[in-house]
Amino acid sequence: MDIVDSLQGFVGENLSLLLPVNQIWQPTDYLPDLESDNWSENLARFRETALRLPDELLVVLVGNMVTEEALPNYAISLEHVAKDPSGTTDTPWAHWLRGWTAEENRHGDLLNTYLRLTGRVNMRSVETTVHHLIKNGFSPGSEGNNQAGLVYAAFQERATRMSHGNLGRLADERGEVNLAVICRKIASDETRHEVFYTKVVAQAMERDPEGTILAYRAMLKRMIAMPGARMNDGRTPDIFDHYAAVTQRTGVYTSRDYGDIIRHLNAAWNLGHQSVSGKAAKAQDYICQQPERFDRFADEIGEQVASQAPFSFSWIRGRKA
Repeated sequence: MDIVDSLQGFVGENLSLLLPVNQIWQPTDYLPDLESDNWSENLARFRETALRLPDELLVVLVGNMVTEEALPNYAISLEHVAKDPSGTTDTPWAHWLRGWTAEENRHGDLLNTYLRLTGRVNMRSVETTVHHLIKNGFSPGSEGNNQAGLVYAAFQERATRMSHGNLGRLADERGEVNLAVICRKIASDETRHEVFYTKVVAQAMERDPEGTILAYRAMLKRMIAMPGARMNDGRTPDIFDHYAAVTQRTGVYTSRDYGDIIRHLNAAWNLGHQSVSGKAAKAQDYICQQPERFDRFADEIGEQVASQAPFSFSWIRGRKA
């Protein structure tokens, strides 16, 4: 039996990490009420508060939103791991896949509507970028290895949680309380999803330590692919690189964070104490060295990014960030 399929029972025990629909927030809860009699005043206050967000954080927000809106790509990728052949399959993995997709769908909806209502970005350019990203497709780099796919999911959920959380903190510092609350709510979802995938990989590690360690090493050797890496606004094919530079400069997501995520996952999976031999032991050593490796390069990478000239983003009507 495939290791992932053998986890059906364990997945079923952890479906409580998905919240009941009648208890979970919806995007409307954190946006101006346009059905109220004073909707115009509510919207005006909302837009005025949004003016406190500087252009560089707007760029980060757009990039984060575009990444969230490409959910169809990630759902397709995850379906290769959490099989749902009929679309309504009654297995724990299939229930997780559909529930996870439903929860994630709210994130792009909320950020998209926030940006639209603020009037601060070129929404057609943003929409074009989303279209390109979904059309361009996505590959986590797991090359059909389901354990590697789960490692990727655990890594990315933590990275996304950190990115939304840091953006929310920076927005709060600038007085943009509406966005701060939105980012915290999204980050809270990502935390639950991170817990799920981290627990699942830990269980896979117990059942097949050698296979899971080799899959983890393979992912790190290729570098963890960022889900928005293939975004394109129709004008700048490498716009992701410019967006990533802004996330690094603002401290929303940095190369040091990348190393910290590996360090966290290594501890969560008790990686250094797994009893393995041969290729798996060599892979274990390689993985354990990675956090310090990124620590050594973090300052240098930060300096390189800081020295780059500001870039003109179509998302913010050609202004530079």
